[in-house]
Amino acid sequence: MVEIITAETAGFCFGVKKAVDEAFRLAEEKKELYTYGPVIHNDEVMRRLTEKGVKLVESEEELAALSGGTVLLRSHGVPKRVITLLDEKGIDYVDVCCPFVKRIHGIVDRESGEKQIVIIGNPKHPEVEGIMGWCRTPAEVLSTEEEASEYTPKDDRAICVVAQTTFNHNLFKKILEIFEKKSYDVTVVDTICNATFRHQSEAREIAGRVDAMIVIGDTKSSNSRKLYEICRKECDRTEFIQTVSGLTLVQDGSIHTVGITAGASTPNYIIEEVQKHVRREF
Repeated sequence: MVEIITAETAGFCFGVKKAVDEAFRLAEEKKELYTYGPVIHNDEVMRRLTEKGVKLVESEEELAALSGGTVLLRSHGVPKRVITLLDEKGIDYVDVCCPFVKRIHGIVDRESGEKQIVIIGNPKHPEVEGIMGWCRTPAEVLSTEEEASEYTPKDDRAICVVAQTTFNHNLFKKILEIFEKKSYDVTVVDTICNATFRHQSEAREIAGRVDAMIVIGDTKSSNSRKLYEICRKECDRTEFIQTVSGLTLVQDGSIHTVGITAGASTPNYIIEEVQKHVRREF
């Protein structure tokens, strides 16, 4: 029988669990509940919320058109102007932004007056878009070593560096090394959350000692994709799936150990379904 090694850190992190629990609680309590953007990046969770009557609002224009109800502000956080808009319209809202992301909002809001803000992360990710929306002066977003090498400060102000909470920790360190070599006046706040660091470290360790690795997560989930990239470097037979139906891995006699991890927005029941499938088929 194949040995299955499931990461202890697989699945919901603290911030995601809190957001999802609150979303389902409000879905039962509120007659008219909207969510501004997906609460988390997981289609299965959003499908279940939609079945309970929760409506998805995807743009600020749609948000501005609302005349009532309660709006759930996603776990990735939103720009300050979105909260201002809701306050001005007098629309009830519940902010389920991850506390670690909320901390970054406070940092850039405070520091952006006197310092240039550099965000290490994906410029198209809603978390980064939200962080930019709390900067009082324009922020720069860098996601690669090449971009860091080419970066030049726009003025003589000191630089404050923060990171998307789910950014690859090793890549973050490499980008910081580039900044150090350039001798910039830099204040670094390592805002990659501990859960992300533990997820990535444990995934890397497990992938390095198994015959096959399964990463479970939504394709839109940044932290899930990064787990896959990390595992793929350690184990050639790594699959990235959203649910058990996407698994194509088959037992050919050479698989004796299978590792399983999951992104921070993956529900536990999906992880259990994959575990049961592997036990049955392998």
